[in-house]
Amino acid sequence: MDIQAVVFDLDDTLISEKQYALSGFRAVGEYLRGLCGEERFFETAALLYQGQDKSRLFNRTLERLGLPYDDRLIADCVACYREHRPILTLLPDAEWVLERLEGRVKLGLITDGYVETQERKVQALRLRERMQAVILTDLFGRSHWKPSPVPYEAASDLLQVPHRRCLYIGDNPAKDFVTANRLGWTTVHIDRGDGLYSAAGAVLAPGHQAHYRIARLQELRDIPVVRPLFRMEGLYA
Repeated sequence: MDIQAVVFDLDDTLISEKQYALSGFRAVGEYLRGLCGEERFFETAALLYQGQDKSRLFNRTLERLGLPYDDRLIADCVACYREHRPILTLLPDAEWVLERLEGRVKLGLITDGYVETQERKVQALRLRERMQAVILTDLFGRSHWKPSPVPYEAASDLLQVPHRRCLYIGDNPAKDFVTANRLGWTTVHIDRGDGLYSAAGAVLAPGHQAHYRIARLQELRDIPVVRPLFRMEGLYA
């Protein structure tokens, strides 16, 4: 079966969520520096982010710094984080695969998250210049984040490619693949081993497992149904 469209997740698939988080911490740190002269927010937040517990991270950072805060300050920090213009780069293997697939197959993106945040990521990476469909699921409402079928249907419609000829690549087996599988997409789990949703040892519910699992995007060329995309004009090298 010929694959005519390759659609990607964004966070920890094409970009590092950690890189985005650090960019956001810098923005919040600059905000607090201007507000109260605090110079240590970025380093402290980045250190806490390395731990397993990422909940209430702004609260815990301010507590560690000994800064008094209220709900309004936390809300302002969250807004600053979500609305900042991030400094981002594609992961090296993401750049590798996009360079090889551009112009040879239709490309798309389906990403969850607050629309303002995801839109700024897309703009920073100039993905609309490289993809024929960019689906920010929050535009449909939170109830239509993955695994809702709505974004997959929208991608298929925009790309004008039937479901059975679409490939989806994501990192979160809890939501990325179950609906795509049901609709007839081919699915690939990119599990880098250090991502938020790394599936090492995880037991997945029926239907949630992708058809293929890889550790880096170069391994797409080893998947039989995808391999022909890389053989064109010597691109298998």
